[in-house]
Amino acid sequence: MPLSSLSPQIVVHLFLAAAALALGPFALASRKGSRLHRGLGYAWVTLMLGAAVSSAFIRDFRLPNVAGYTPIHLLTVITFVGIGAALWYVMHRRIQNHRRAMWITYLGGCVGAGLFALLPGRYLGQLLWHHALGLI
Repeated sequence: MPLSSLSPQIVVHLFLAAAALALGPFALASRKGSRLHRGLGYAWVTLMLGAAVSSAFIRDFRLPNVAGYTPIHLLTVITFVGIGAALWYVMHRRIQNHRRAMWITYLGGCVGAGLFALLPGRYLGQLLWHHALGLI
């Protein structure tokens, strides 16, 4: 299935999620408290919130679901909670908790969701396993 055949919601979500996945390590590795860290952090949070909001408009009635929402949508909720908690922590100068919440959000919302999206039968999984590698 070519990218041009996907719905606009999925295309927007893919680009926001891929950008957040790529930018996350730079935001997490930059010197804490620096302008660079804050700038990358704001950009990453914006990308993550955009990816989470856009995911709410992607529904799949073929997989096990509730009203079209599949288990991967639980990561949408985790992303909102994680970012909310991280922002609350940094505003209250609880930096260790902020750091932990951001790492958990990155690992769950980006890496975990990305791995889940690569399962056979999902769009990215089909691209990787069938079209790119010819395995499944």
